[in-house]
Amino acid sequence: MNDITIFPADIAELSVSQLAALPPAQKHEIDQNLDAAIDWLKKARAKFDAALDQCYGEQARTALRESGRDFGTAHISDGPLHLKFELPKKVSWDQKRLTEIAERIVASGEKVEGYLDIKLSVSESRFTNWPPALQQQFAAARTVDSGKPSFTLSIDSE
Repeated sequence: MNDITIFPADIAELSVSQLAALPPAQKHEIDQNLDAAIDWLKKARAKFDAALDQCYGEQARTALRESGRDFGTAHISDGPLHLKFELPKKVSWDQKRLTEIAERIVASGEKVEGYLDIKLSVSESRFTNWPPALQQQFAAARTVDSGKPSFTLSIDSE
């Protein structure tokens, strides 16, 4: 294997074509190094965010409560440091109960769409297991697009 190491600063300076022209071993090395760097950055960000929450979280939550809110944005200061604290609201719905409510709405003669957002979908595994006649009935409502490609690199042991 080649001893040449490509550092992140070097990667930023290379064009896509130059990266594509690198030898396989260097592509593999870059792939591993980028994955390791991403993992390290995610862990470092989580740790630092936890430290900020430990240091300023209660003060920021108090500022939110004092403004009559449980969620949203608060601004606090620590000497020259200004912090914008954002606490988003995360809502989840019990699907079984919503289904029961939707059934009651329909039974009362109302249109469920006036109360609930309805999104219909068919799992791909279910669709592909249907008989062709059933697939044809749904085909006009189905659109197939490609997702973002991903690559997993490994070096063969010789």
